[in-house]
Amino acid sequence: MTVQSEIENKLLDAFSPSFLEVLNESHMHNVPKGSESHFKVILISDEFDGKMLVARHKLVYKVLAEELANGVHALALHTHTVAEYETKHGTVPDSPLCLGGNKLGTGR
Repeated sequence: MTVQSEIENKLLDAFSPSFLEVLNESHMHNVPKGSESHFKVILISDEFDGKMLVARHKLVYKVLAEELANGVHALALHTHTVAEYETKHGTVPDSPLCLGGNKLGTGR
């Protein structure tokens, strides 16, 4: 199973989202071809209702602790309730451009 699939499955189980998109953005960084190290996560769930942004991110980090300890280098998290997402017209910002990484191909 791919890292992306593992992330998707864990987030589906933990948050019962109304919308989930996990994008592998590793190709945008200085990492070997086929890497699974940089992801953008759009997670829409009413589990976030009443929680500040930092608390939401901590919940996601806890669910994905194994992946973060074993090769996932970056997560661009976009965590919203259904109402918040609808207010934003269903848009999230683009991930930032990679500012480097080392030239050895590890991307860290």
